[in-house]
Parts: sequence; C-alpha cells; structure tokens
Amino acid sequence: QFDFPVGAVEKNAERIIAFIEEARDEYGAELVLFPELAISGYPPEDLLLRPGFLADCERALQRVAAATHGIVAVVGWPQ
Repeated sequence: QFDFPVGAVEKNAERIIAFIEEARDEYGAELVLFPELAISGYPPEDLLLRPGFLADCERALQRVAAATHGIVAVVGWPQ
C-alpha cells in the first residue's frame, strides 16, 4: 500500500505518474488502480473548503491523464 500525503497534490501526482510508468513499462500492466482520493490524500477534510484546492486537484489529474499512454489508470480525486 502506498502513502499519498494529505494536501501534497503535486507530489502525489508525480508519484502516481511514476507508478503508472512502472506498472506499464516494467510489468506490462494494462490497468492500474489507485486508492480513493489519491490525488488529494485521505482525508482532505478542511482542504476541501480552501479556495482553489479542487482546481489544483483537477490540474494535477489532467497532468496525470496527459502522462498516461498505453495503460488505463483509475485515479481517485475529491470531485
């Protein structure tokens, strides 16, 4: 199990991208599944009330999607 720290949106996105690349390139995976709220970390609690937090999460998710080629990735985020 992997730790996705609460509020570390960019760091979590970088780790997710690295895991996706590893699963695809080293293990030949066609699908990789990440835990609930992997982008934001769990539980995000009051961060959900912070202006811009959801937008930051969405940008990070878009970055993950853009880096995902040749594999399906299911990534949890707070929306």
